[in-house]
Amino acid sequence: MSNRTLALTDDLYAYVVAEGVRESAAARRLREETAKMPMAVMQISPEQGALMQMLVRLLGARRTLEVGTFTGYSALVVAEALPADGRLIACDVSAEWTAIGRRYWAEAGVAERIDLRLRPAVETLDALLAGGDKGSFDFAFIDADKSNYDAYYERSLALLRPGGLIGIDNTLWSGAVIDAARSDADTAAIRAINRKIWQDPRVDMVLLPVGDGLTLARKK
Repeated sequence: MSNRTLALTDDLYAYVVAEGVRESAAARRLREETAKMPMAVMQISPEQGALMQMLVRLLGARRTLEVGTFTGYSALVVAEALPADGRLIACDVSAEWTAIGRRYWAEAGVAERIDLRLRPAVETLDALLAGGDKGSFDFAFIDADKSNYDAYYERSLALLRPGGLIGIDNTLWSGAVIDAARSDADTAAIRAINRKIWQDPRVDMVLLPVGDGLTLARKK
């Protein structure tokens, strides 16, 4: 099988971002601030953010979930794509990192659309299920600790309405998914969730070479 995916040089990638992404000023400044941090690799790319915005708008999403917020870039771009009465429940455990996002959410005028819950995400998702929110969300984005991806996927799928969409980040894991020498827990978890979703009859799916790998799973 030949590789038909275009390899992006740095210059060509810069062109994609400059000419192919409509990024708000607040989102750009948040992305640039985060890029200076030691953990900057955890931030999604601007073209991935733009794709997520497009998907949220195509879905007509009003209720959305995020598992793993970091400094808030993905939450910001999704919130920007929601209607004024739309809501994003953002799950994270770091008050320090999410405090950066809060500044830019306010600057962008979307802070009221984001409900940040600082506790282990499984607890938040279980509370939503127990509270009667099963089947009521339109979109979910999973980008947190890899060892819990299966738990996040199952709970997000239960919370999603039929026709709703889950985005799972890092599903190529910098190429480690095909590296036989990699047997660490995170890599094993990514391989396992990739295989599970590919085999899952409850969803339609595709794994895209966007960012570090983005899997989309549509609930049937």
